[in-house]
Amino acid sequence: MPFALCLFNLKLITYYYLIMKLLHISDLHIGKNVNGFSMIEEQRHVFEQICNVARQQKPDAVLIAGDVYDKSVPSAEAVQLFDEFLTKLTESVTSDAHIFIISGNHDSPERIAFGAEIMRRQNIHLSPVYKGDVKPVIISDKDGPVAFYMLPFIKPVAVRHFFENEEIITYTDAMRLAIAQMNIDKKMRNVLICHQFVTNAERSESEETIVGGLDNVDAQVFADFDYVALGHLHRPQSCERPTIRYSGSPLKYSFSEVNDCKTITIANMNANGGVEFSFIPTSPLRNWVDLRGTYNELTSLQYYESKPELRESFVRVTLTDENDIPDAIGKLRSIYHNIMELNYDNKRTQTNNSIVVNKDDGKNKTPVELFAEFYETQNGESSLTAEQQVFISEIMERVQNRKLD
Repeated sequence: MPFALCLFNLKLITYYYLIMKLLHISDLHIGKNVNGFSMIEEQRHVFEQICNVARQQKPDAVLIAGDVYDKSVPSAEAVQLFDEFLTKLTESVTSDAHIFIISGNHDSPERIAFGAEIMRRQNIHLSPVYKGDVKPVIISDKDGPVAFYMLPFIKPVAVRHFFENEEIITYTDAMRLAIAQMNIDKKMRNVLICHQFVTNAERSESEETIVGGLDNVDAQVFADFDYVALGHLHRPQSCERPTIRYSGSPLKYSFSEVNDCKTITIANMNANGGVEFSFIPTSPLRNWVDLRGTYNELTSLQYYESKPELRESFVRVTLTDENDIPDAIGKLRSIYHNIMELNYDNKRTQTNNSIVVNKDDGKNKTPVELFAEFYETQNGESSLTAEQQVFISEIMERVQNRKLD
């Protein structure tokens, strides 16, 4: 092969491997509790995987798009875990890689921004509290500069504070004005890291929402960016165009996410700002499972021994028995150790009858007859059995005798 042709092929190979590689994650919610269960160990487990992926993929930049913590005042345990994660992450990426972290609606912007100047010297960039402008961090590769804009979660009132003469009513108004102040140079490639709800994106039950979708942002406001790394929604998805993307949370945080595949987003940006994606799935310490059936079915040895992984999974049980099982959740927990929810799906719950008592209706009825009517309305069954009537009569007599005593 001629030397010139070999050199040309080498240049092609070099070009292929020197694309700008971005690792995009969000919504860590460190310190989160779900139905009384701490997610700390789950989070530590998945953070190890993220660090392993960073070590293998060698990204030029890691983008953490908000909701680092689950509360604006995180617990000491949550802060320690984030410190542990960030330390391992910096050790996992190359020495010239950059890490970008913005605050989400669950975070305190001031706490996330703490120590930003010191962190910046280690190529860790923390979003400052929004003050009306956002300055880019510029990273260069062989194809030129790439500008990274870090925009923390904003509300219209926060933007209005700095632009009193502007009409800012909606979240779209606020976002459009915030972006307009960035003075984006379209000659270079531009990346935005932000934490908002984009119109028509798919929510799950574990996110904080505003009634009526008042927090919606129109995707058109992001037109000048080559890639928009979004946080806020926990389901991985793109909006309007592939390069406006939610990475989703690395863990499931509600049963609406039972069938979701949680992933780490890898975005490869070429010289023209085009982006190609790959998605690396995360593996939870415990899976989330919906179980449905009668109490006897779900507690049969044959059923749960055939699915041993269920015993340590996070479980929501829906019982289809017509009658409530006394202390059902306690009994089920002896089998399914991490049961989170217990519901019933039967005639009573399906009809959701309201029980209305008319004072005149009860004038000529015995207490047992009144209770039988209540039982029928509540449980959707025709009437009390003879044995049940005897049992209720005995209870009524005991109550009456105590009153007389």
